[in-house]
Amino acid sequence: MLRTLPLALLLALLAGYPSERLEAARYSAEGMASYYASHHHGKRTASGEPVDRNTLTAAHRTLPLGSRVRVTSLSTRRSVVVRINDRGPHTRGRIIDLSYKAARQLEILHAGVALVRLELLDN
Repeated sequence: MLRTLPLALLLALLAGYPSERLEAARYSAEGMASYYASHHHGKRTASGEPVDRNTLTAAHRTLPLGSRVRVTSLSTRRSVVVRINDRGPHTRGRIIDLSYKAARQLEILHAGVALVRLELLDN
């Protein structure tokens, strides 16, 4: 009986712990975004698919691959929904790398980088 009591307490605590999916649904962040250079087009992403500059995709360090994220440029106030299909950015101080198409829709191509807000959407 005493041996199973700690296990029973642990299970009771875990039953009340919110799932990772619920926590992820509240994810939002602000930071600098950049976009993939054209020489990355066709290279493999972390998900195994090739980088396609003509799709609405992005790289993020920790969000699950396949997640959908609303990216809003804080300067242009334009937003776009992208799918996370790669890991990165690998440049310090940036929170997301966007495809060319996503950067074009946000109107951040000329600047190259922009302050953005990320919001994880329900998948």
